Amino acid sequence: MARSKTSKKWLDEHVNDPYVKKAKADGYRSRASYKLIELNEKDKLFRPGNIVMDLGSAPGGWSQIVAPLVGERGGVIASDILHMDSIIGVTFIQGDFTDEAVYAQILSTLNGQKADVVMSDMSPNLSGVATTDQYSSIYLVELALDMARNVLTPGGSFCAKVFQGVGYEEYVKDVRTSFDKVVVRKPAASRPRSREVYIVGKGFKR
Repeated sequence: MARSKTSKKWLDEHVNDPYVKKAKADGYRSRASYKLIELNEKDKLFRPGNIVMDLGSAPGGWSQIVAPLVGERGGVIASDILHMDSIIGVTFIQGDFTDEAVYAQILSTLNGQKADVVMSDMSPNLSGVATTDQYSSIYLVELALDMARNVLTPGGSFCAKVFQGVGYEEYVKDVRTSFDKVVVRKPAASRPRSREVYIVGKGFKR
């Protein structure tokens, strides 16, 4: 089947993307790893001993960065609908975290502890209909915020990908109600034409 002009353009862009090439050279699973590296450099999200929750974790680009930073005294609990190959220091739970059974499994992995950081790089399966896709993306990031409110320790941090558009401003205001400091970042590894930004909340207040 012949590729559409759009898919061919995306493939060409992906193959020639300097961050894709760099990820392969550096042994990272995803170009998204560089987004988190930059966010952590600016916002100091992770410390040794932290418990970190990684929502929408596959293929593991973010967990791969965080696991060595939190070390043996810390840990990462990662979850995704898709399979993710194992990473030392990461407990992976496959499934939809909005399902009760999966949610319960995540909580049991916490073993009564609170998380220091909840991070989400989730994206919806795109339909190609801009309005539908925006609502889907806002819904996902609202779920990530709900999870953060349920599991974060006081003073904890939240980092999530969100797409600018309908519902974005309201979402940022909502995040501000739960954190002392909220900033919006556009990492260098985010494609310039993408509407994605990362919202970082620090100082969780119950």
